[in-house]
Amino acid sequence: MQSIACYQEIIAQHFNSISIDKQPFNLYEPIRYILSLGGKRMRPVLTLMGAEIFNCDASKALSAATAVEVFHNFSLVHDDIMDNAPLRRGNETVHEKWNINTGILSGDAMLILAYQYFEVYEPHIFRDLAKLFSKTALEVCEGQQYDVDFETRTDVTIPEYLKMIEYKTAVLVGAALKMGAIVAETTPENANLIYDFGLNLGIAFQLQDDYLDAFGDPLTFGKQVGGDIIENKKTYLYLKALEFATPEVGKQLQHLFSIQPTENTDKIALVKSIFNETGASTATQEAIKSYTLKAFGVLDQMQIETDKKKVLQKFGETLMSRNV
Repeated sequence: MQSIACYQEIIAQHFNSISIDKQPFNLYEPIRYILSLGGKRMRPVLTLMGAEIFNCDASKALSAATAVEVFHNFSLVHDDIMDNAPLRRGNETVHEKWNINTGILSGDAMLILAYQYFEVYEPHIFRDLAKLFSKTALEVCEGQQYDVDFETRTDVTIPEYLKMIEYKTAVLVGAALKMGAIVAETTPENANLIYDFGLNLGIAFQLQDDYLDAFGDPLTFGKQVGGDIIENKKTYLYLKALEFATPEVGKQLQHLFSIQPTENTDKIALVKSIFNETGASTATQEAIKSYTLKAFGVLDQMQIETDKKKVLQKFGETLMSRNV
């Protein structure tokens, strides 16, 4: 097993070597552009880790890891269009740099390219990778639709919210690990368990992202603190606050999440105080811990060496150690 930094370097060098030298230029140049923006690339790293956990050379999983990253970036291109986002990783989004039609079409091409990266594998491995990939891609789309639906609903439940973040975020984390396991040709039991590890860690990660959006340190969080509050997103924090609040405070919170004031400072401070006073912030931290421990519990069932279990646990601890 290698360090996360080593896996990231392998992925970075691999993407630097990829040549998408095809025509028409205006279809493929946006693809080259979005892939060149980098990012942490944790999902392809997980695919390499998933292979080496089961004693397979990481290089054999590079094509599967590439498919995961190309798919992830495809979803970002389309998400940015839906959100009308101007920036991605500090740079212009594809639809801003070109136009919406180009963003849609280049994104579509990326989804198809992702499948093509599986073609290097033997038929039985290709079958299992493609089957998992199709299931995951559809779930990500379902999660995105749930997220869109929740923007106009006032009756979102906590189980519905957890399902949304599972599909929109966590399933791709689980699938990235499982793809490495499939390439390594480990047992179906091990492949399913490492998927469950990633799934639970992915849910914990998204819940933590929700928490940090409200209570993170602006200097270390990497994006605007209070963004979800400004956009009236019905996060786990919001739903728990409604659950715990008195009728009067609940009505106040619902009102705050129905308005778009020109100055958001007071709104953010007031909502955060409600999150704290109702116990929603504590409940969210407890949920983060619960899903993280659930992920670590899965490791006990896996048929791998103890030192490799420790590597996965260390990765989980590192992922969840972002400071507020």
